[in-house]
Amino acid sequence: MRDARIYRATPAVAEALADVLMDCVEGGASVSFMHPLSRARALAFWNEALASAARGERVVLVAEDLEVGGVVGTVQVVLATPENQPHRADIAKMLVHRRARRRGVAAALMQAAEATAREAGRTLLVLDTVTGGDAERLYARMGWERCGVIPGYALLPRGGLCSTTVFYRVLTEP
Repeated sequence: MRDARIYRATPAVAEALADVLMDCVEGGASVSFMHPLSRARALAFWNEALASAARGERVVLVAEDLEVGGVVGTVQVVLATPENQPHRADIAKMLVHRRARRRGVAAALMQAAEATAREAGRTLLVLDTVTGGDAERLYARMGWERCGVIPGYALLPRGGLCSTTVFYRVLTEP
């Protein structure tokens, strides 16, 4: 990803994050929301995620592509885990706007998420993704270990069940 930067989100980017989320849902991504996703609902989600980040429960990373223009992606490292799992974090809402796909944004975000988790002292990451999708192939290419598939796990944004694949990654020192 050339001419880009990844940084921790602040409330100032909530509108741009809402745009990315709405674009992903419009494009058919199964990311917890149904189509049509209203701007108010998308903003409410990001405002809560950013408030959670302010409490130290998660880190919201943003990819800003200076060539394409503005915020084009995001990923969350969820640090709020049960007390018997202080070594673990979840990766959530890895989203890339359709206008910026196939340019290395997702891989750069995942590398930054892994580095963020390491900095937070986490040694195990877990995530789930739609089975058969681009993200599943990305995680496998990046060395994530596939645990298995849960059939009929969620609905696609316009209806219809989809399966999810669960992955994990043991973090080692850089």
